Amino acid sequence: MTTAVNDPISKKHGLVFDTLDADKDGYLAWTDYEALIGRFITAYSLTKDDRRVQSLKVVFQMQWSELRRHADASGDRLDREQYVTASRQVSNDTSRFNVADSHAHAVFDVIDTDGDNEISQDEFTRYLKDVWQVTAPAMETFVRIDTDGDGAISRQEFIRTVQEYHYSEDPDAPGSLLYGRV
Repeated sequence: MTTAVNDPISKKHGLVFDTLDADKDGYLAWTDYEALIGRFITAYSLTKDDRRVQSLKVVFQMQWSELRRHADASGDRLDREQYVTASRQVSNDTSRFNVADSHAHAVFDVIDTDGDNEISQDEFTRYLKDVWQVTAPAMETFVRIDTDGDGAISRQEFIRTVQEYHYSEDPDAPGSLLYGRV
């Protein structure tokens, strides 16, 4: 099954694949998700026993399980095309797991380091740079996500952004900018 190269949602999933592929072997395996969790641990000085890390791990394990199920993968790894196609299917099939909402809540709880139920510009920049290794200007993305213009990203704004990442065909939507411009 070939993924349309001009499809914005597929492009977004492709960007994520490229960052998740920690060893750059052209495949994703659970070890690549473990590396992502490790970046969260390092960036936020967390322990493996921290409840936020445990939440991330559960969400990513569910996502990985659903990706493999939808890709009908016979092995323990997915190539880029399998990942992109399965990611679209996992996003749309919420019968077992709602990846957009679950991911948004688990990540928000880590990013919001001061526990004020908002993400500041510094907290957001740290997330993009240290976890996702996004080098694009974070301020543009931050301002677009902060739809009420109060200088912080609320939980609802972040959830909406992650939902846009998964569902919006608009390449200029804030969610389309989350992990780099498509």
